[in-house]
Amino acid sequence: MKTELKEVSPTQREIHIEIDAETVKAAYGKAVAKYAKRAVVPGFRKGFAPADVVKIRYKEEIRSEVLQAVIPTQVTDAIREHDLNPLTEPHLHLENPDTVVVNGTEPLSLHIHVEVMPEVATPNYKGIEVTRRVRPVDDKEVEDLINERLTREAALIPVEGRASELGDTVVVDLQGKFDDAPDEDPITADDLEVVLGGENIEAAFTDNLVGVSEDEEKEFTVAYPANFSSEALAGKTVHYKAKVKSVGRSEVPELNDDWAKSLDEGYDSLADLRTRLRADVEKMAIADADARLRNDAIAKVIEDNKFEVPNTLIENQARNLLNNFAHDLQQRGIDPSKVQKDFIELAYANMRTQAERDVRGAILLDKIAEAENVSVDDAEVEEEVVKLSEYYRVPAKEIRESLEKQGGLDNIRNNLKTRKSIEAVVSAAKVTEGEWIDEAAALAAAQEAASGKADGDEKPKKKKAAPKKKVAKEA
Repeated sequence: MKTELKEVSPTQREIHIEIDAETVKAAYGKAVAKYAKRAVVPGFRKGFAPADVVKIRYKEEIRSEVLQAVIPTQVTDAIREHDLNPLTEPHLHLENPDTVVVNGTEPLSLHIHVEVMPEVATPNYKGIEVTRRVRPVDDKEVEDLINERLTREAALIPVEGRASELGDTVVVDLQGKFDDAPDEDPITADDLEVVLGGENIEAAFTDNLVGVSEDEEKEFTVAYPANFSSEALAGKTVHYKAKVKSVGRSEVPELNDDWAKSLDEGYDSLADLRTRLRADVEKMAIADADARLRNDAIAKVIEDNKFEVPNTLIENQARNLLNNFAHDLQQRGIDPSKVQKDFIELAYANMRTQAERDVRGAILLDKIAEAENVSVDDAEVEEEVVKLSEYYRVPAKEIRESLEKQGGLDNIRNNLKTRKSIEAVVSAAKVTEGEWIDEAAALAAAQEAASGKADGDEKPKKKKAAPKKKVAKEA
Protein backbone atom coordinates (compact mmCIF):
# COMPACT_ATOMS: atom_id res chain seq x y z
CA MET A 1 0.00 0.00 0.00
CA LYS A 2 1.18 3.50 -0.87
CA THR A 3 -0.11 6.57 0.94
CA GLU A 4 0.34 10.31 0.67
CA LEU A 5 -0.82 12.80 3.31
CA LYS A 6 -2.01 16.31 2.42
CA GLU A 7 -2.88 19.08 4.88
CA VAL A 8 -6.03 20.71 3.50
CA SER A 9 -6.44 23.03 6.50
CA PRO A 10 -5.41 23.09 10.17
CA THR A 11 -8.36 20.75 10.93
CA GLN A 12 -8.65 18.81 7.64
CA ARG A 13 -6.36 16.07 6.31
CA GLU A 14 -6.55 14.16 3.04
CA ILE A 15 -4.82 10.80 2.52
CA HIS A 16 -4.39 9.36 -0.96
CA ILE A 17 -4.19 5.57 -0.81
CA GLU A 18 -3.13 3.09 -3.47
CA ILE A 19 -3.87 -0.53 -2.61
CA ASP A 20 -1.56 -2.86 -4.51
CA ALA A 21 -3.02 -5.22 -7.12
CA GLU A 22 -1.91 -8.38 -5.26
CA THR A 23 -4.00 -7.48 -2.19
CA VAL A 24 -7.04 -6.76 -4.37
CA LYS A 25 -6.50 -9.98 -6.37
CA ALA A 26 -6.41 -12.08 -3.19
CA ALA A 27 -9.66 -10.57 -1.91
CA TYR A 28 -11.25 -11.03 -5.36
CA GLY A 29 -10.32 -14.70 -5.45
CA LYS A 30 -11.88 -15.31 -2.02
CA ALA A 31 -15.08 -13.53 -3.02
CA VAL A 32 -15.41 -15.53 -6.27
CA ALA A 33 -14.81 -18.81 -4.42
CA LYS A 34 -17.43 -17.88 -1.83
CA TYR A 35 -20.13 -17.19 -4.42
CA ALA A 36 -19.13 -20.20 -6.55
CA LYS A 37 -19.88 -22.57 -3.63
CA ARG A 38 -23.46 -21.35 -3.19
CA ALA A 39 -24.26 -20.15 -6.73
CA VAL A 40 -27.45 -21.51 -8.27
CA VAL A 41 -27.08 -21.21 -12.05
CA PRO A 42 -29.53 -22.82 -14.49
CA GLY A 43 -27.95 -25.79 -16.23
CA PHE A 44 -25.40 -26.46 -13.46
CA ARG A 45 -25.54 -28.23 -10.13
CA LYS A 46 -25.29 -25.96 -7.08
CA GLY A 47 -21.62 -25.13 -6.47
CA PHE A 48 -20.43 -26.47 -9.85
CA ALA A 49 -21.00 -23.45 -12.09
CA PRO A 50 -17.85 -22.31 -13.96
CA ALA A 51 -15.94 -19.46 -12.33
CA ASP A 52 -16.37 -17.20 -15.38
CA VAL A 53 -20.15 -17.66 -15.21
CA VAL A 54 -20.16 -16.86 -11.47
CA LYS A 55 -18.05 -13.73 -12.06
CA ILE A 56 -20.55 -12.42 -14.59
CA ARG A 57 -23.74 -13.45 -12.75
CA TYR A 58 -22.63 -12.04 -9.34
CA LYS A 59 -20.50 -9.17 -10.64
CA GLU A 60 -21.97 -6.43 -8.41
CA GLU A 61 -22.10 -8.62 -5.28
CA ILE A 62 -18.45 -9.69 -5.74
CA ARG A 63 -17.38 -6.09 -6.38
CA SER A 64 -19.06 -4.93 -3.17
CA GLU A 65 -17.55 -7.78 -1.16
CA VAL A 66 -14.02 -7.06 -2.39
CA LEU A 67 -14.30 -3.37 -1.54
CA GLN A 68 -15.67 -4.14 1.93
CA ALA A 69 -12.91 -6.70 2.54
CA VAL A 70 -10.03 -4.50 1.42
CA ILE A 71 -10.78 -0.85 2.07
CA PRO A 72 -11.56 -0.61 5.84
CA THR A 73 -8.33 -2.28 6.97
CA GLN A 74 -6.24 -0.29 4.50
CA VAL A 75 -7.85 2.98 5.62
CA THR A 76 -7.21 2.13 9.26
CA ASP A 77 -3.58 1.30 8.50
CA ALA A 78 -3.13 4.56 6.56
CA ILE A 79 -4.54 6.64 9.43
CA ARG A 80 -2.27 4.83 11.88
CA GLU A 81 0.72 5.25 9.57
CA HIS A 82 0.35 9.03 9.62
CA ASP A 83 -0.40 9.13 13.35
CA LEU A 84 -3.77 10.84 12.97
CA ASN A 85 -6.62 10.92 15.51
CA PRO A 86 -9.81 11.61 13.51
CA LEU A 87 -12.66 13.31 15.33
CA THR A 88 -15.25 11.49 13.18
CA GLU A 89 -15.46 8.61 10.73
CA PRO A 90 -13.38 9.35 7.59
CA HIS A 91 -15.13 10.35 4.36
CA LEU A 92 -14.07 7.94 1.62
CA HIS A 93 -13.92 8.61 -2.13
CA LEU A 94 -13.00 5.99 -4.74
CA GLU A 95 -11.07 7.14 -7.78
CA ASN A 96 -13.28 6.48 -10.84
CA PRO A 97 -16.01 4.69 -8.85
CA ASP A 98 -18.06 3.84 -11.96
CA THR A 99 -15.19 2.05 -13.73
CA VAL A 100 -13.22 0.69 -10.80
CA VAL A 101 -11.66 -2.74 -11.41
CA VAL A 102 -11.54 -5.18 -8.48
CA ASN A 103 -10.15 -8.35 -10.13
CA GLY A 104 -6.56 -7.54 -9.21
CA THR A 105 -5.36 -6.57 -12.64
CA GLU A 106 -4.56 -3.05 -11.40
CA PRO A 107 -4.16 -1.22 -8.07
CA LEU A 108 -7.14 0.29 -6.28
CA SER A 109 -6.95 4.05 -5.74
CA LEU A 110 -8.96 6.12 -3.26
CA HIS A 111 -8.62 9.08 -0.95
CA ILE A 112 -10.13 9.88 2.44
CA HIS A 113 -10.88 13.09 4.30
CA VAL A 114 -10.57 13.22 8.08
CA GLU A 115 -11.14 16.00 10.60
CA VAL A 116 -8.54 16.38 13.34
CA MET A 117 -7.72 18.66 16.22
CA PRO A 118 -5.60 21.64 15.15
CA GLU A 119 -2.13 22.24 16.47
CA VAL A 120 -2.68 24.96 19.08
CA ALA A 121 0.27 26.78 20.56
CA THR A 122 0.40 27.70 24.23
CA PRO A 123 -1.94 30.71 24.43
CA ASN A 124 -0.82 34.21 25.29
CA TYR A 125 -2.62 34.57 28.60
CA LYS A 126 -0.12 36.13 30.97
CA GLY A 127 -0.43 39.83 31.61
CA ILE A 128 -3.78 40.36 29.90
CA GLU A 129 -5.47 43.54 31.10
CA VAL A 130 -8.92 43.26 32.69
CA THR A 131 -10.97 45.57 34.90
CA ARG A 132 -12.84 44.49 38.00
CA ARG A 133 -15.99 46.46 38.72
CA VAL A 134 -17.97 45.96 41.92
CA ARG A 135 -21.58 47.05 41.94
CA PRO A 136 -22.19 49.51 44.79
CA VAL A 137 -24.99 48.69 47.23
CA ASP A 138 -27.29 51.58 48.09
CA ASP A 139 -29.74 51.98 50.96
CA LYS A 140 -32.76 51.53 48.69
CA GLU A 141 -31.67 48.02 47.70
CA VAL A 142 -31.40 47.01 51.36
CA GLU A 143 -34.77 48.58 52.18
CA ASP A 144 -36.40 46.83 49.21
CA LEU A 145 -35.15 43.49 50.50
CA ILE A 146 -36.49 44.25 53.97
CA ASN A 147 -39.87 45.24 52.51
CA GLU A 148 -39.99 41.99 50.52
CA ARG A 149 -39.36 40.10 53.74
CA LEU A 150 -42.10 42.11 55.47
CA THR A 151 -44.53 41.21 52.69
CA ARG A 152 -43.70 37.52 53.05
CA GLU A 153 -44.40 37.78 56.78
CA ALA A 154 -47.78 39.42 56.17
CA ALA A 155 -50.83 37.79 57.77
CA LEU A 156 -54.27 37.48 56.21
CA ILE A 157 -56.80 39.05 58.63
CA PRO A 158 -60.52 38.37 58.00
CA VAL A 159 -62.55 41.51 57.26
CA GLU A 160 -65.74 42.13 59.20
CA GLY A 161 -68.86 44.12 58.48
CA ARG A 162 -68.22 44.76 54.78
CA ALA A 163 -67.94 43.14 51.36
CA SER A 164 -64.63 42.61 49.53
CA GLU A 165 -62.73 45.59 48.14
CA LEU A 166 -59.71 46.18 45.93
CA GLY A 167 -56.61 45.04 47.77
CA ASP A 168 -58.45 42.30 49.66
CA THR A 169 -57.60 38.62 49.27
CA VAL A 170 -60.62 36.44 48.48
CA VAL A 171 -60.25 32.69 49.06
CA VAL A 172 -62.52 30.68 46.76
CA ASP A 173 -63.27 27.16 45.59
CA LEU A 174 -63.45 27.45 41.80
CA GLN A 175 -65.03 25.40 39.03
CA GLY A 176 -64.75 26.30 35.37
CA LYS A 177 -66.20 24.85 32.16
CA PHE A 178 -65.01 25.61 28.63
CA ASP A 179 -67.60 27.29 26.44
CA ASP A 180 -66.77 25.00 23.50
CA ALA A 181 -66.70 21.79 25.58
CA PRO A 182 -69.32 22.05 28.35
CA ASP A 183 -69.50 18.28 28.84
CA GLU A 184 -65.83 17.85 29.70
CA ASP A 185 -64.65 17.58 33.31
CA PRO A 186 -64.54 21.06 34.84
CA ILE A 187 -61.43 22.96 35.85
CA THR A 188 -61.24 22.87 39.64
CA ALA A 189 -59.17 24.81 42.17
CA ASP A 190 -59.79 24.70 45.90
CA ASP A 191 -58.65 27.37 48.37
CA LEU A 192 -57.54 29.62 45.51
CA GLU A 193 -56.27 32.98 46.81
CA VAL A 194 -57.25 35.91 44.56
CA VAL A 195 -55.68 39.29 45.38
CA LEU A 196 -58.21 41.74 44.02
CA GLY A 197 -56.46 44.16 41.69
CA GLY A 198 -53.19 42.19 41.82
CA GLU A 199 -50.79 42.52 38.88
CA ASN A 200 -50.95 38.82 38.03
CA ILE A 201 -54.71 38.49 38.45
CA GLU A 202 -56.94 38.41 35.37
CA ALA A 203 -59.05 41.58 35.39
CA ALA A 204 -62.31 39.61 35.06
CA PHE A 205 -61.65 37.90 38.40
CA THR A 206 -61.12 41.24 40.11
CA ASP A 207 -64.23 42.75 38.49
CA ASN A 208 -66.47 39.85 39.55
CA LEU A 209 -65.08 39.22 43.03
CA VAL A 210 -65.15 42.81 44.26
CA GLY A 211 -68.22 43.21 46.50
CA VAL A 212 -68.59 39.56 47.58
CA SER A 213 -68.89 38.21 51.12
CA GLU A 214 -68.05 34.94 52.88
CA ASP A 215 -70.21 31.94 51.80
CA GLU A 216 -71.47 33.84 48.75
CA GLU A 217 -71.54 32.09 45.36
CA LYS A 218 -70.75 33.95 42.18
CA GLU A 219 -70.91 32.94 38.50
CA PHE A 220 -69.02 34.78 35.78
CA THR A 221 -67.42 34.26 32.37
CA VAL A 222 -63.83 34.96 31.35
CA ALA A 223 -62.76 35.30 27.69
CA TYR A 224 -58.99 34.74 27.65
CA PRO A 225 -56.92 36.52 24.96
CA ALA A 226 -55.19 34.45 22.27
CA ASN A 227 -51.77 35.35 23.69
CA PHE A 228 -52.63 34.36 27.26
CA SER A 229 -49.68 32.90 29.20
CA SER A 230 -51.37 29.52 29.72
CA GLU A 231 -51.60 27.58 26.46
CA ALA A 232 -54.55 25.56 27.80
CA LEU A 233 -56.60 28.75 28.35
CA ALA A 234 -55.34 30.97 25.50
CA GLY A 235 -58.22 32.04 23.24
CA LYS A 236 -60.76 30.11 25.33
CA THR A 237 -63.96 31.25 27.03
CA VAL A 238 -64.58 29.71 30.47
CA HIS A 239 -67.71 29.86 32.65
CA TYR A 240 -66.74 29.92 36.34
CA LYS A 241 -68.59 29.19 39.56
CA ALA A 242 -66.88 30.58 42.66
CA LYS A 243 -67.73 29.67 46.26
CA VAL A 244 -66.33 32.38 48.54
CA LYS A 245 -64.75 30.80 51.62
CA SER A 246 -63.26 33.92 53.18
CA VAL A 247 -62.43 37.57 52.61
CA GLY A 248 -59.30 38.95 54.23
CA ARG A 249 -56.91 41.83 54.23
CA SER A 250 -53.16 41.32 54.17
CA GLU A 251 -51.58 43.09 57.12
CA VAL A 252 -47.85 43.71 57.07
CA PRO A 253 -45.98 43.59 60.40
CA GLU A 254 -44.72 46.87 61.82
CA LEU A 255 -41.13 47.55 60.85
CA ASN A 256 -39.34 47.76 64.21
CA ASP A 257 -36.84 46.04 66.48
CA ASP A 258 -39.42 43.54 67.75
CA TRP A 259 -40.14 42.31 64.23
CA ALA A 260 -36.42 41.93 63.47
CA LYS A 261 -35.99 39.86 66.67
CA SER A 262 -39.07 37.74 65.82
CA LEU A 263 -37.33 36.38 62.71
CA ASP A 264 -35.33 34.02 64.99
CA GLU A 265 -32.17 34.57 62.96
CA GLY A 266 -30.14 36.19 65.73
CA TYR A 267 -30.84 39.83 64.91
CA ASP A 268 -30.55 42.16 67.95
CA SER A 269 -32.42 45.03 66.32
CA LEU A 270 -33.64 46.45 63.04
CA ALA A 271 -30.33 48.25 62.67
CA ASP A 272 -28.51 44.94 63.14
CA LEU A 273 -30.72 43.40 60.42
CA ARG A 274 -29.88 46.24 58.04
CA THR A 275 -26.13 45.98 58.75
CA ARG A 276 -25.95 42.24 58.24
CA LEU A 277 -28.23 42.30 55.22
CA ARG A 278 -26.05 44.98 53.60
CA ALA A 279 -22.97 42.86 54.31
CA ASP A 280 -24.61 39.86 52.60
CA VAL A 281 -25.58 41.94 49.54
CA GLU A 282 -22.09 43.45 49.33
CA LYS A 283 -20.59 39.97 49.52
CA MET A 284 -22.82 38.87 46.63
CA ALA A 285 -21.81 41.97 44.66
CA ILE A 286 -18.14 41.08 45.14
CA ALA A 287 -18.77 37.47 44.10
CA ASP A 288 -20.61 38.74 41.02
CA ALA A 289 -17.71 41.08 40.18
CA ASP A 290 -15.23 38.20 40.50
CA ALA A 291 -17.38 36.04 38.21
CA ARG A 292 -17.51 38.80 35.59
CA LEU A 293 -13.75 39.26 35.93
CA ARG A 294 -13.19 35.58 35.18
CA ASN A 295 -15.56 35.73 32.19
CA ASP A 296 -13.85 38.87 30.86
CA ALA A 297 -10.41 37.30 31.26
CA ILE A 298 -11.38 34.17 29.32
CA ALA A 299 -13.11 36.29 26.68
CA LYS A 300 -9.86 38.23 26.24
CA VAL A 301 -7.86 34.99 25.89
CA ILE A 302 -10.33 33.73 23.27
CA GLU A 303 -10.13 37.02 21.39
CA ASP A 304 -6.33 37.15 21.43
CA ASN A 305 -5.69 33.52 20.39
CA LYS A 306 -7.23 32.70 17.03
CA PHE A 307 -7.20 29.26 15.41
CA GLU A 308 -9.50 27.10 13.29
CA VAL A 309 -12.02 25.12 15.35
CA PRO A 310 -13.11 21.67 14.08
CA ASN A 311 -16.61 21.87 12.63
CA THR A 312 -17.56 18.54 14.21
CA LEU A 313 -17.00 19.90 17.72
CA ILE A 314 -18.95 23.06 16.89
CA GLU A 315 -21.89 21.01 15.59
CA ASN A 316 -21.91 18.77 18.67
CA GLN A 317 -21.92 21.72 21.05
CA ALA A 318 -24.56 23.57 19.02
CA ARG A 319 -26.82 20.50 19.21
CA ASN A 320 -26.31 20.38 22.97
CA LEU A 321 -27.30 24.04 23.25
CA LEU A 322 -30.34 23.45 21.02
CA ASN A 323 -31.42 20.45 23.13
CA ASN A 324 -31.13 22.57 26.27
CA PHE A 325 -33.18 25.29 24.57
CA ALA A 326 -35.90 22.78 23.65
CA HIS A 327 -35.92 21.47 27.23
CA ASP A 328 -36.35 25.03 28.55
CA LEU A 329 -39.31 25.54 26.21
CA GLN A 330 -40.94 22.35 27.49
CA GLN A 331 -40.40 23.47 31.08
CA ARG A 332 -42.37 26.61 30.22
CA GLY A 333 -45.20 24.58 28.73
CA ILE A 334 -44.27 25.28 25.08
CA ASP A 335 -44.18 22.43 22.56
CA PRO A 336 -40.89 22.85 20.60
CA SER A 337 -42.44 21.17 17.54
CA LYS A 338 -44.94 24.04 17.30
CA VAL A 339 -42.31 26.79 17.33
CA GLN A 340 -41.86 28.47 13.94
CA LYS A 341 -39.09 26.98 11.80
CA ASP A 342 -37.58 30.40 11.03
CA PHE A 343 -37.20 31.11 14.75
CA ILE A 344 -35.51 27.75 15.39
CA GLU A 345 -33.11 28.32 12.48
CA LEU A 346 -32.22 31.79 13.79
CA ALA A 347 -31.73 30.39 17.30
CA TYR A 348 -29.51 27.60 15.94
CA ALA A 349 -27.39 30.10 13.98
CA ASN A 350 -26.80 32.05 17.20
CA MET A 351 -26.05 28.82 19.03
CA ARG A 352 -23.42 27.87 16.45
CA THR A 353 -21.66 31.17 17.17
CA GLN A 354 -21.80 30.48 20.90
CA ALA A 355 -20.79 26.85 20.35
CA GLU A 356 -17.64 27.87 18.45
CA ARG A 357 -16.75 30.21 21.29
CA ASP A 358 -17.36 27.48 23.87
CA VAL A 359 -15.18 24.95 22.05
CA ARG A 360 -12.40 27.48 21.41
CA GLY A 361 -12.39 28.42 25.11
CA ALA A 362 -12.27 24.77 26.19
CA ILE A 363 -9.31 24.01 23.91
CA LEU A 364 -7.41 27.07 25.11
CA LEU A 365 -8.04 26.23 28.76
CA ASP A 366 -6.69 22.72 28.15
CA LYS A 367 -3.48 24.23 26.76
CA ILE A 368 -3.26 26.59 29.75
CA ALA A 369 -3.75 23.62 32.09
CA GLU A 370 -0.77 21.95 30.40
CA ALA A 371 1.36 25.09 30.74
CA GLU A 372 0.41 25.51 34.40
CA ASN A 373 0.72 21.79 35.22
CA VAL A 374 -2.85 21.81 36.54
CA SER A 375 -3.92 18.56 38.17
CA VAL A 376 -6.90 17.39 40.20
CA ASP A 377 -6.42 14.72 42.85
CA ASP A 378 -8.98 12.27 44.25
CA ALA A 379 -9.34 14.24 47.50
CA GLU A 380 -10.56 17.30 45.58
CA VAL A 381 -13.11 15.21 43.69
CA GLU A 382 -14.29 13.69 46.95
CA GLU A 383 -14.71 17.16 48.44
CA GLU A 384 -17.06 18.07 45.58
CA VAL A 385 -19.02 14.85 46.16
CA VAL A 386 -19.46 15.81 49.82
CA LYS A 387 -20.72 19.26 48.79
CA LEU A 388 -23.29 17.63 46.49
CA SER A 389 -24.26 15.32 49.31
CA GLU A 390 -24.87 18.24 51.65
CA TYR A 391 -26.78 20.20 49.01
CA TYR A 392 -29.14 17.36 48.05
CA ARG A 393 -29.21 15.92 51.60
CA VAL A 394 -28.30 12.49 50.28
CA PRO A 395 -25.54 10.26 51.73
CA ALA A 396 -22.21 10.82 49.99
CA LYS A 397 -21.95 7.10 49.23
CA GLU A 398 -25.19 7.20 47.20
CA ILE A 399 -24.08 10.34 45.34
CA ARG A 400 -20.73 8.73 44.51
CA GLU A 401 -22.30 5.46 43.28
CA SER A 402 -24.75 7.36 41.09
CA LEU A 403 -21.96 9.50 39.61
CA GLU A 404 -19.77 6.46 38.94
CA LYS A 405 -22.56 4.81 36.93
CA GLN A 406 -23.08 7.92 34.79
CA GLY A 407 -19.45 8.99 34.39
CA GLY A 408 -20.13 12.00 36.60
CA LEU A 409 -16.86 11.77 38.53
CA ASP A 410 -14.94 12.51 35.33
CA ASN A 411 -17.18 15.52 34.76
CA ILE A 412 -16.38 16.78 38.27
CA ARG A 413 -12.66 16.27 37.66
CA ASN A 414 -12.85 18.15 34.34
CA ASN A 415 -14.85 20.99 35.90
CA LEU A 416 -12.28 21.36 38.67
CA LYS A 417 -9.48 21.37 36.10
CA THR A 418 -11.27 24.08 34.12
CA ARG A 419 -11.85 26.12 37.28
CA LYS A 420 -8.17 25.93 38.21
CA SER A 421 -7.13 26.91 34.68
CA ILE A 422 -9.37 29.97 34.78
CA GLU A 423 -7.95 30.97 38.16
CA ALA A 424 -4.46 30.64 36.66
CA VAL A 425 -5.44 33.09 33.90
CA VAL A 426 -6.85 35.58 36.42
CA SER A 427 -3.79 35.24 38.67
CA ALA A 428 -1.50 36.03 35.74
CA ALA A 429 -3.61 38.98 34.54
CA LYS A 430 -3.13 42.69 35.18
CA VAL A 431 -6.30 43.52 37.12
CA THR A 432 -7.34 47.11 37.76
CA GLU A 433 -10.25 48.29 39.90
CA GLY A 434 -12.74 50.38 37.96
CA GLU A 435 -15.94 52.27 38.60
CA TRP A 436 -19.20 50.38 38.26
CA ILE A 437 -20.90 50.55 34.86
CA ASP A 438 -24.57 49.63 34.66
CA GLU A 439 -24.40 47.78 31.34
CA ALA A 440 -28.17 47.24 31.14
CA ALA A 441 -28.83 50.98 31.57
CA ALA A 442 -26.07 51.85 29.08
CA LEU A 443 -27.52 49.44 26.50
CA ALA A 444 -31.02 50.85 26.98
CA ALA A 445 -29.69 54.40 26.54
CA ALA A 446 -27.81 53.40 23.37
CA GLN A 447 -30.91 51.75 21.94
CA GLU A 448 -32.99 54.81 22.76
CA ALA A 449 -30.41 57.08 21.10
CA ALA A 450 -30.32 54.84 18.02
CA SER A 451 -34.11 54.88 17.87
CA GLY A 452 -34.10 58.67 18.07
CA LYS A 453 -31.66 58.95 15.16
CA ALA A 454 -33.73 56.54 13.10
CA ASP A 455 -36.79 58.72 13.61
CA GLY A 456 -35.03 61.63 11.91
CA ASP A 457 -35.76 65.16 13.02
CA GLU A 458 -36.45 65.92 16.62
CA LYS A 459 -40.09 65.39 17.51
CA PRO A 460 -42.11 68.51 18.37
CA LYS A 461 -42.63 69.02 22.04
CA LYS A 462 -46.08 68.20 23.37
CA LYS A 463 -48.26 71.08 24.38
CA LYS A 464 -49.14 71.29 28.00
CA ALA A 465 -52.62 70.00 28.71
CA ALA A 466 -55.21 72.53 29.78
CA PRO A 467 -56.09 72.34 33.46
CA LYS A 468 -59.12 70.17 34.16
CA LYS A 469 -62.29 71.81 35.32
CA LYS A 470 -63.49 70.91 38.76
CA VAL A 471 -66.66 68.86 38.76
CA ALA A 472 -69.18 69.46 41.49
CA LYS A 473 -70.07 66.44 43.53
CA GLU A 474 -73.55 65.11 43.17
CA ALA A 475 -75.79 65.75 46.06
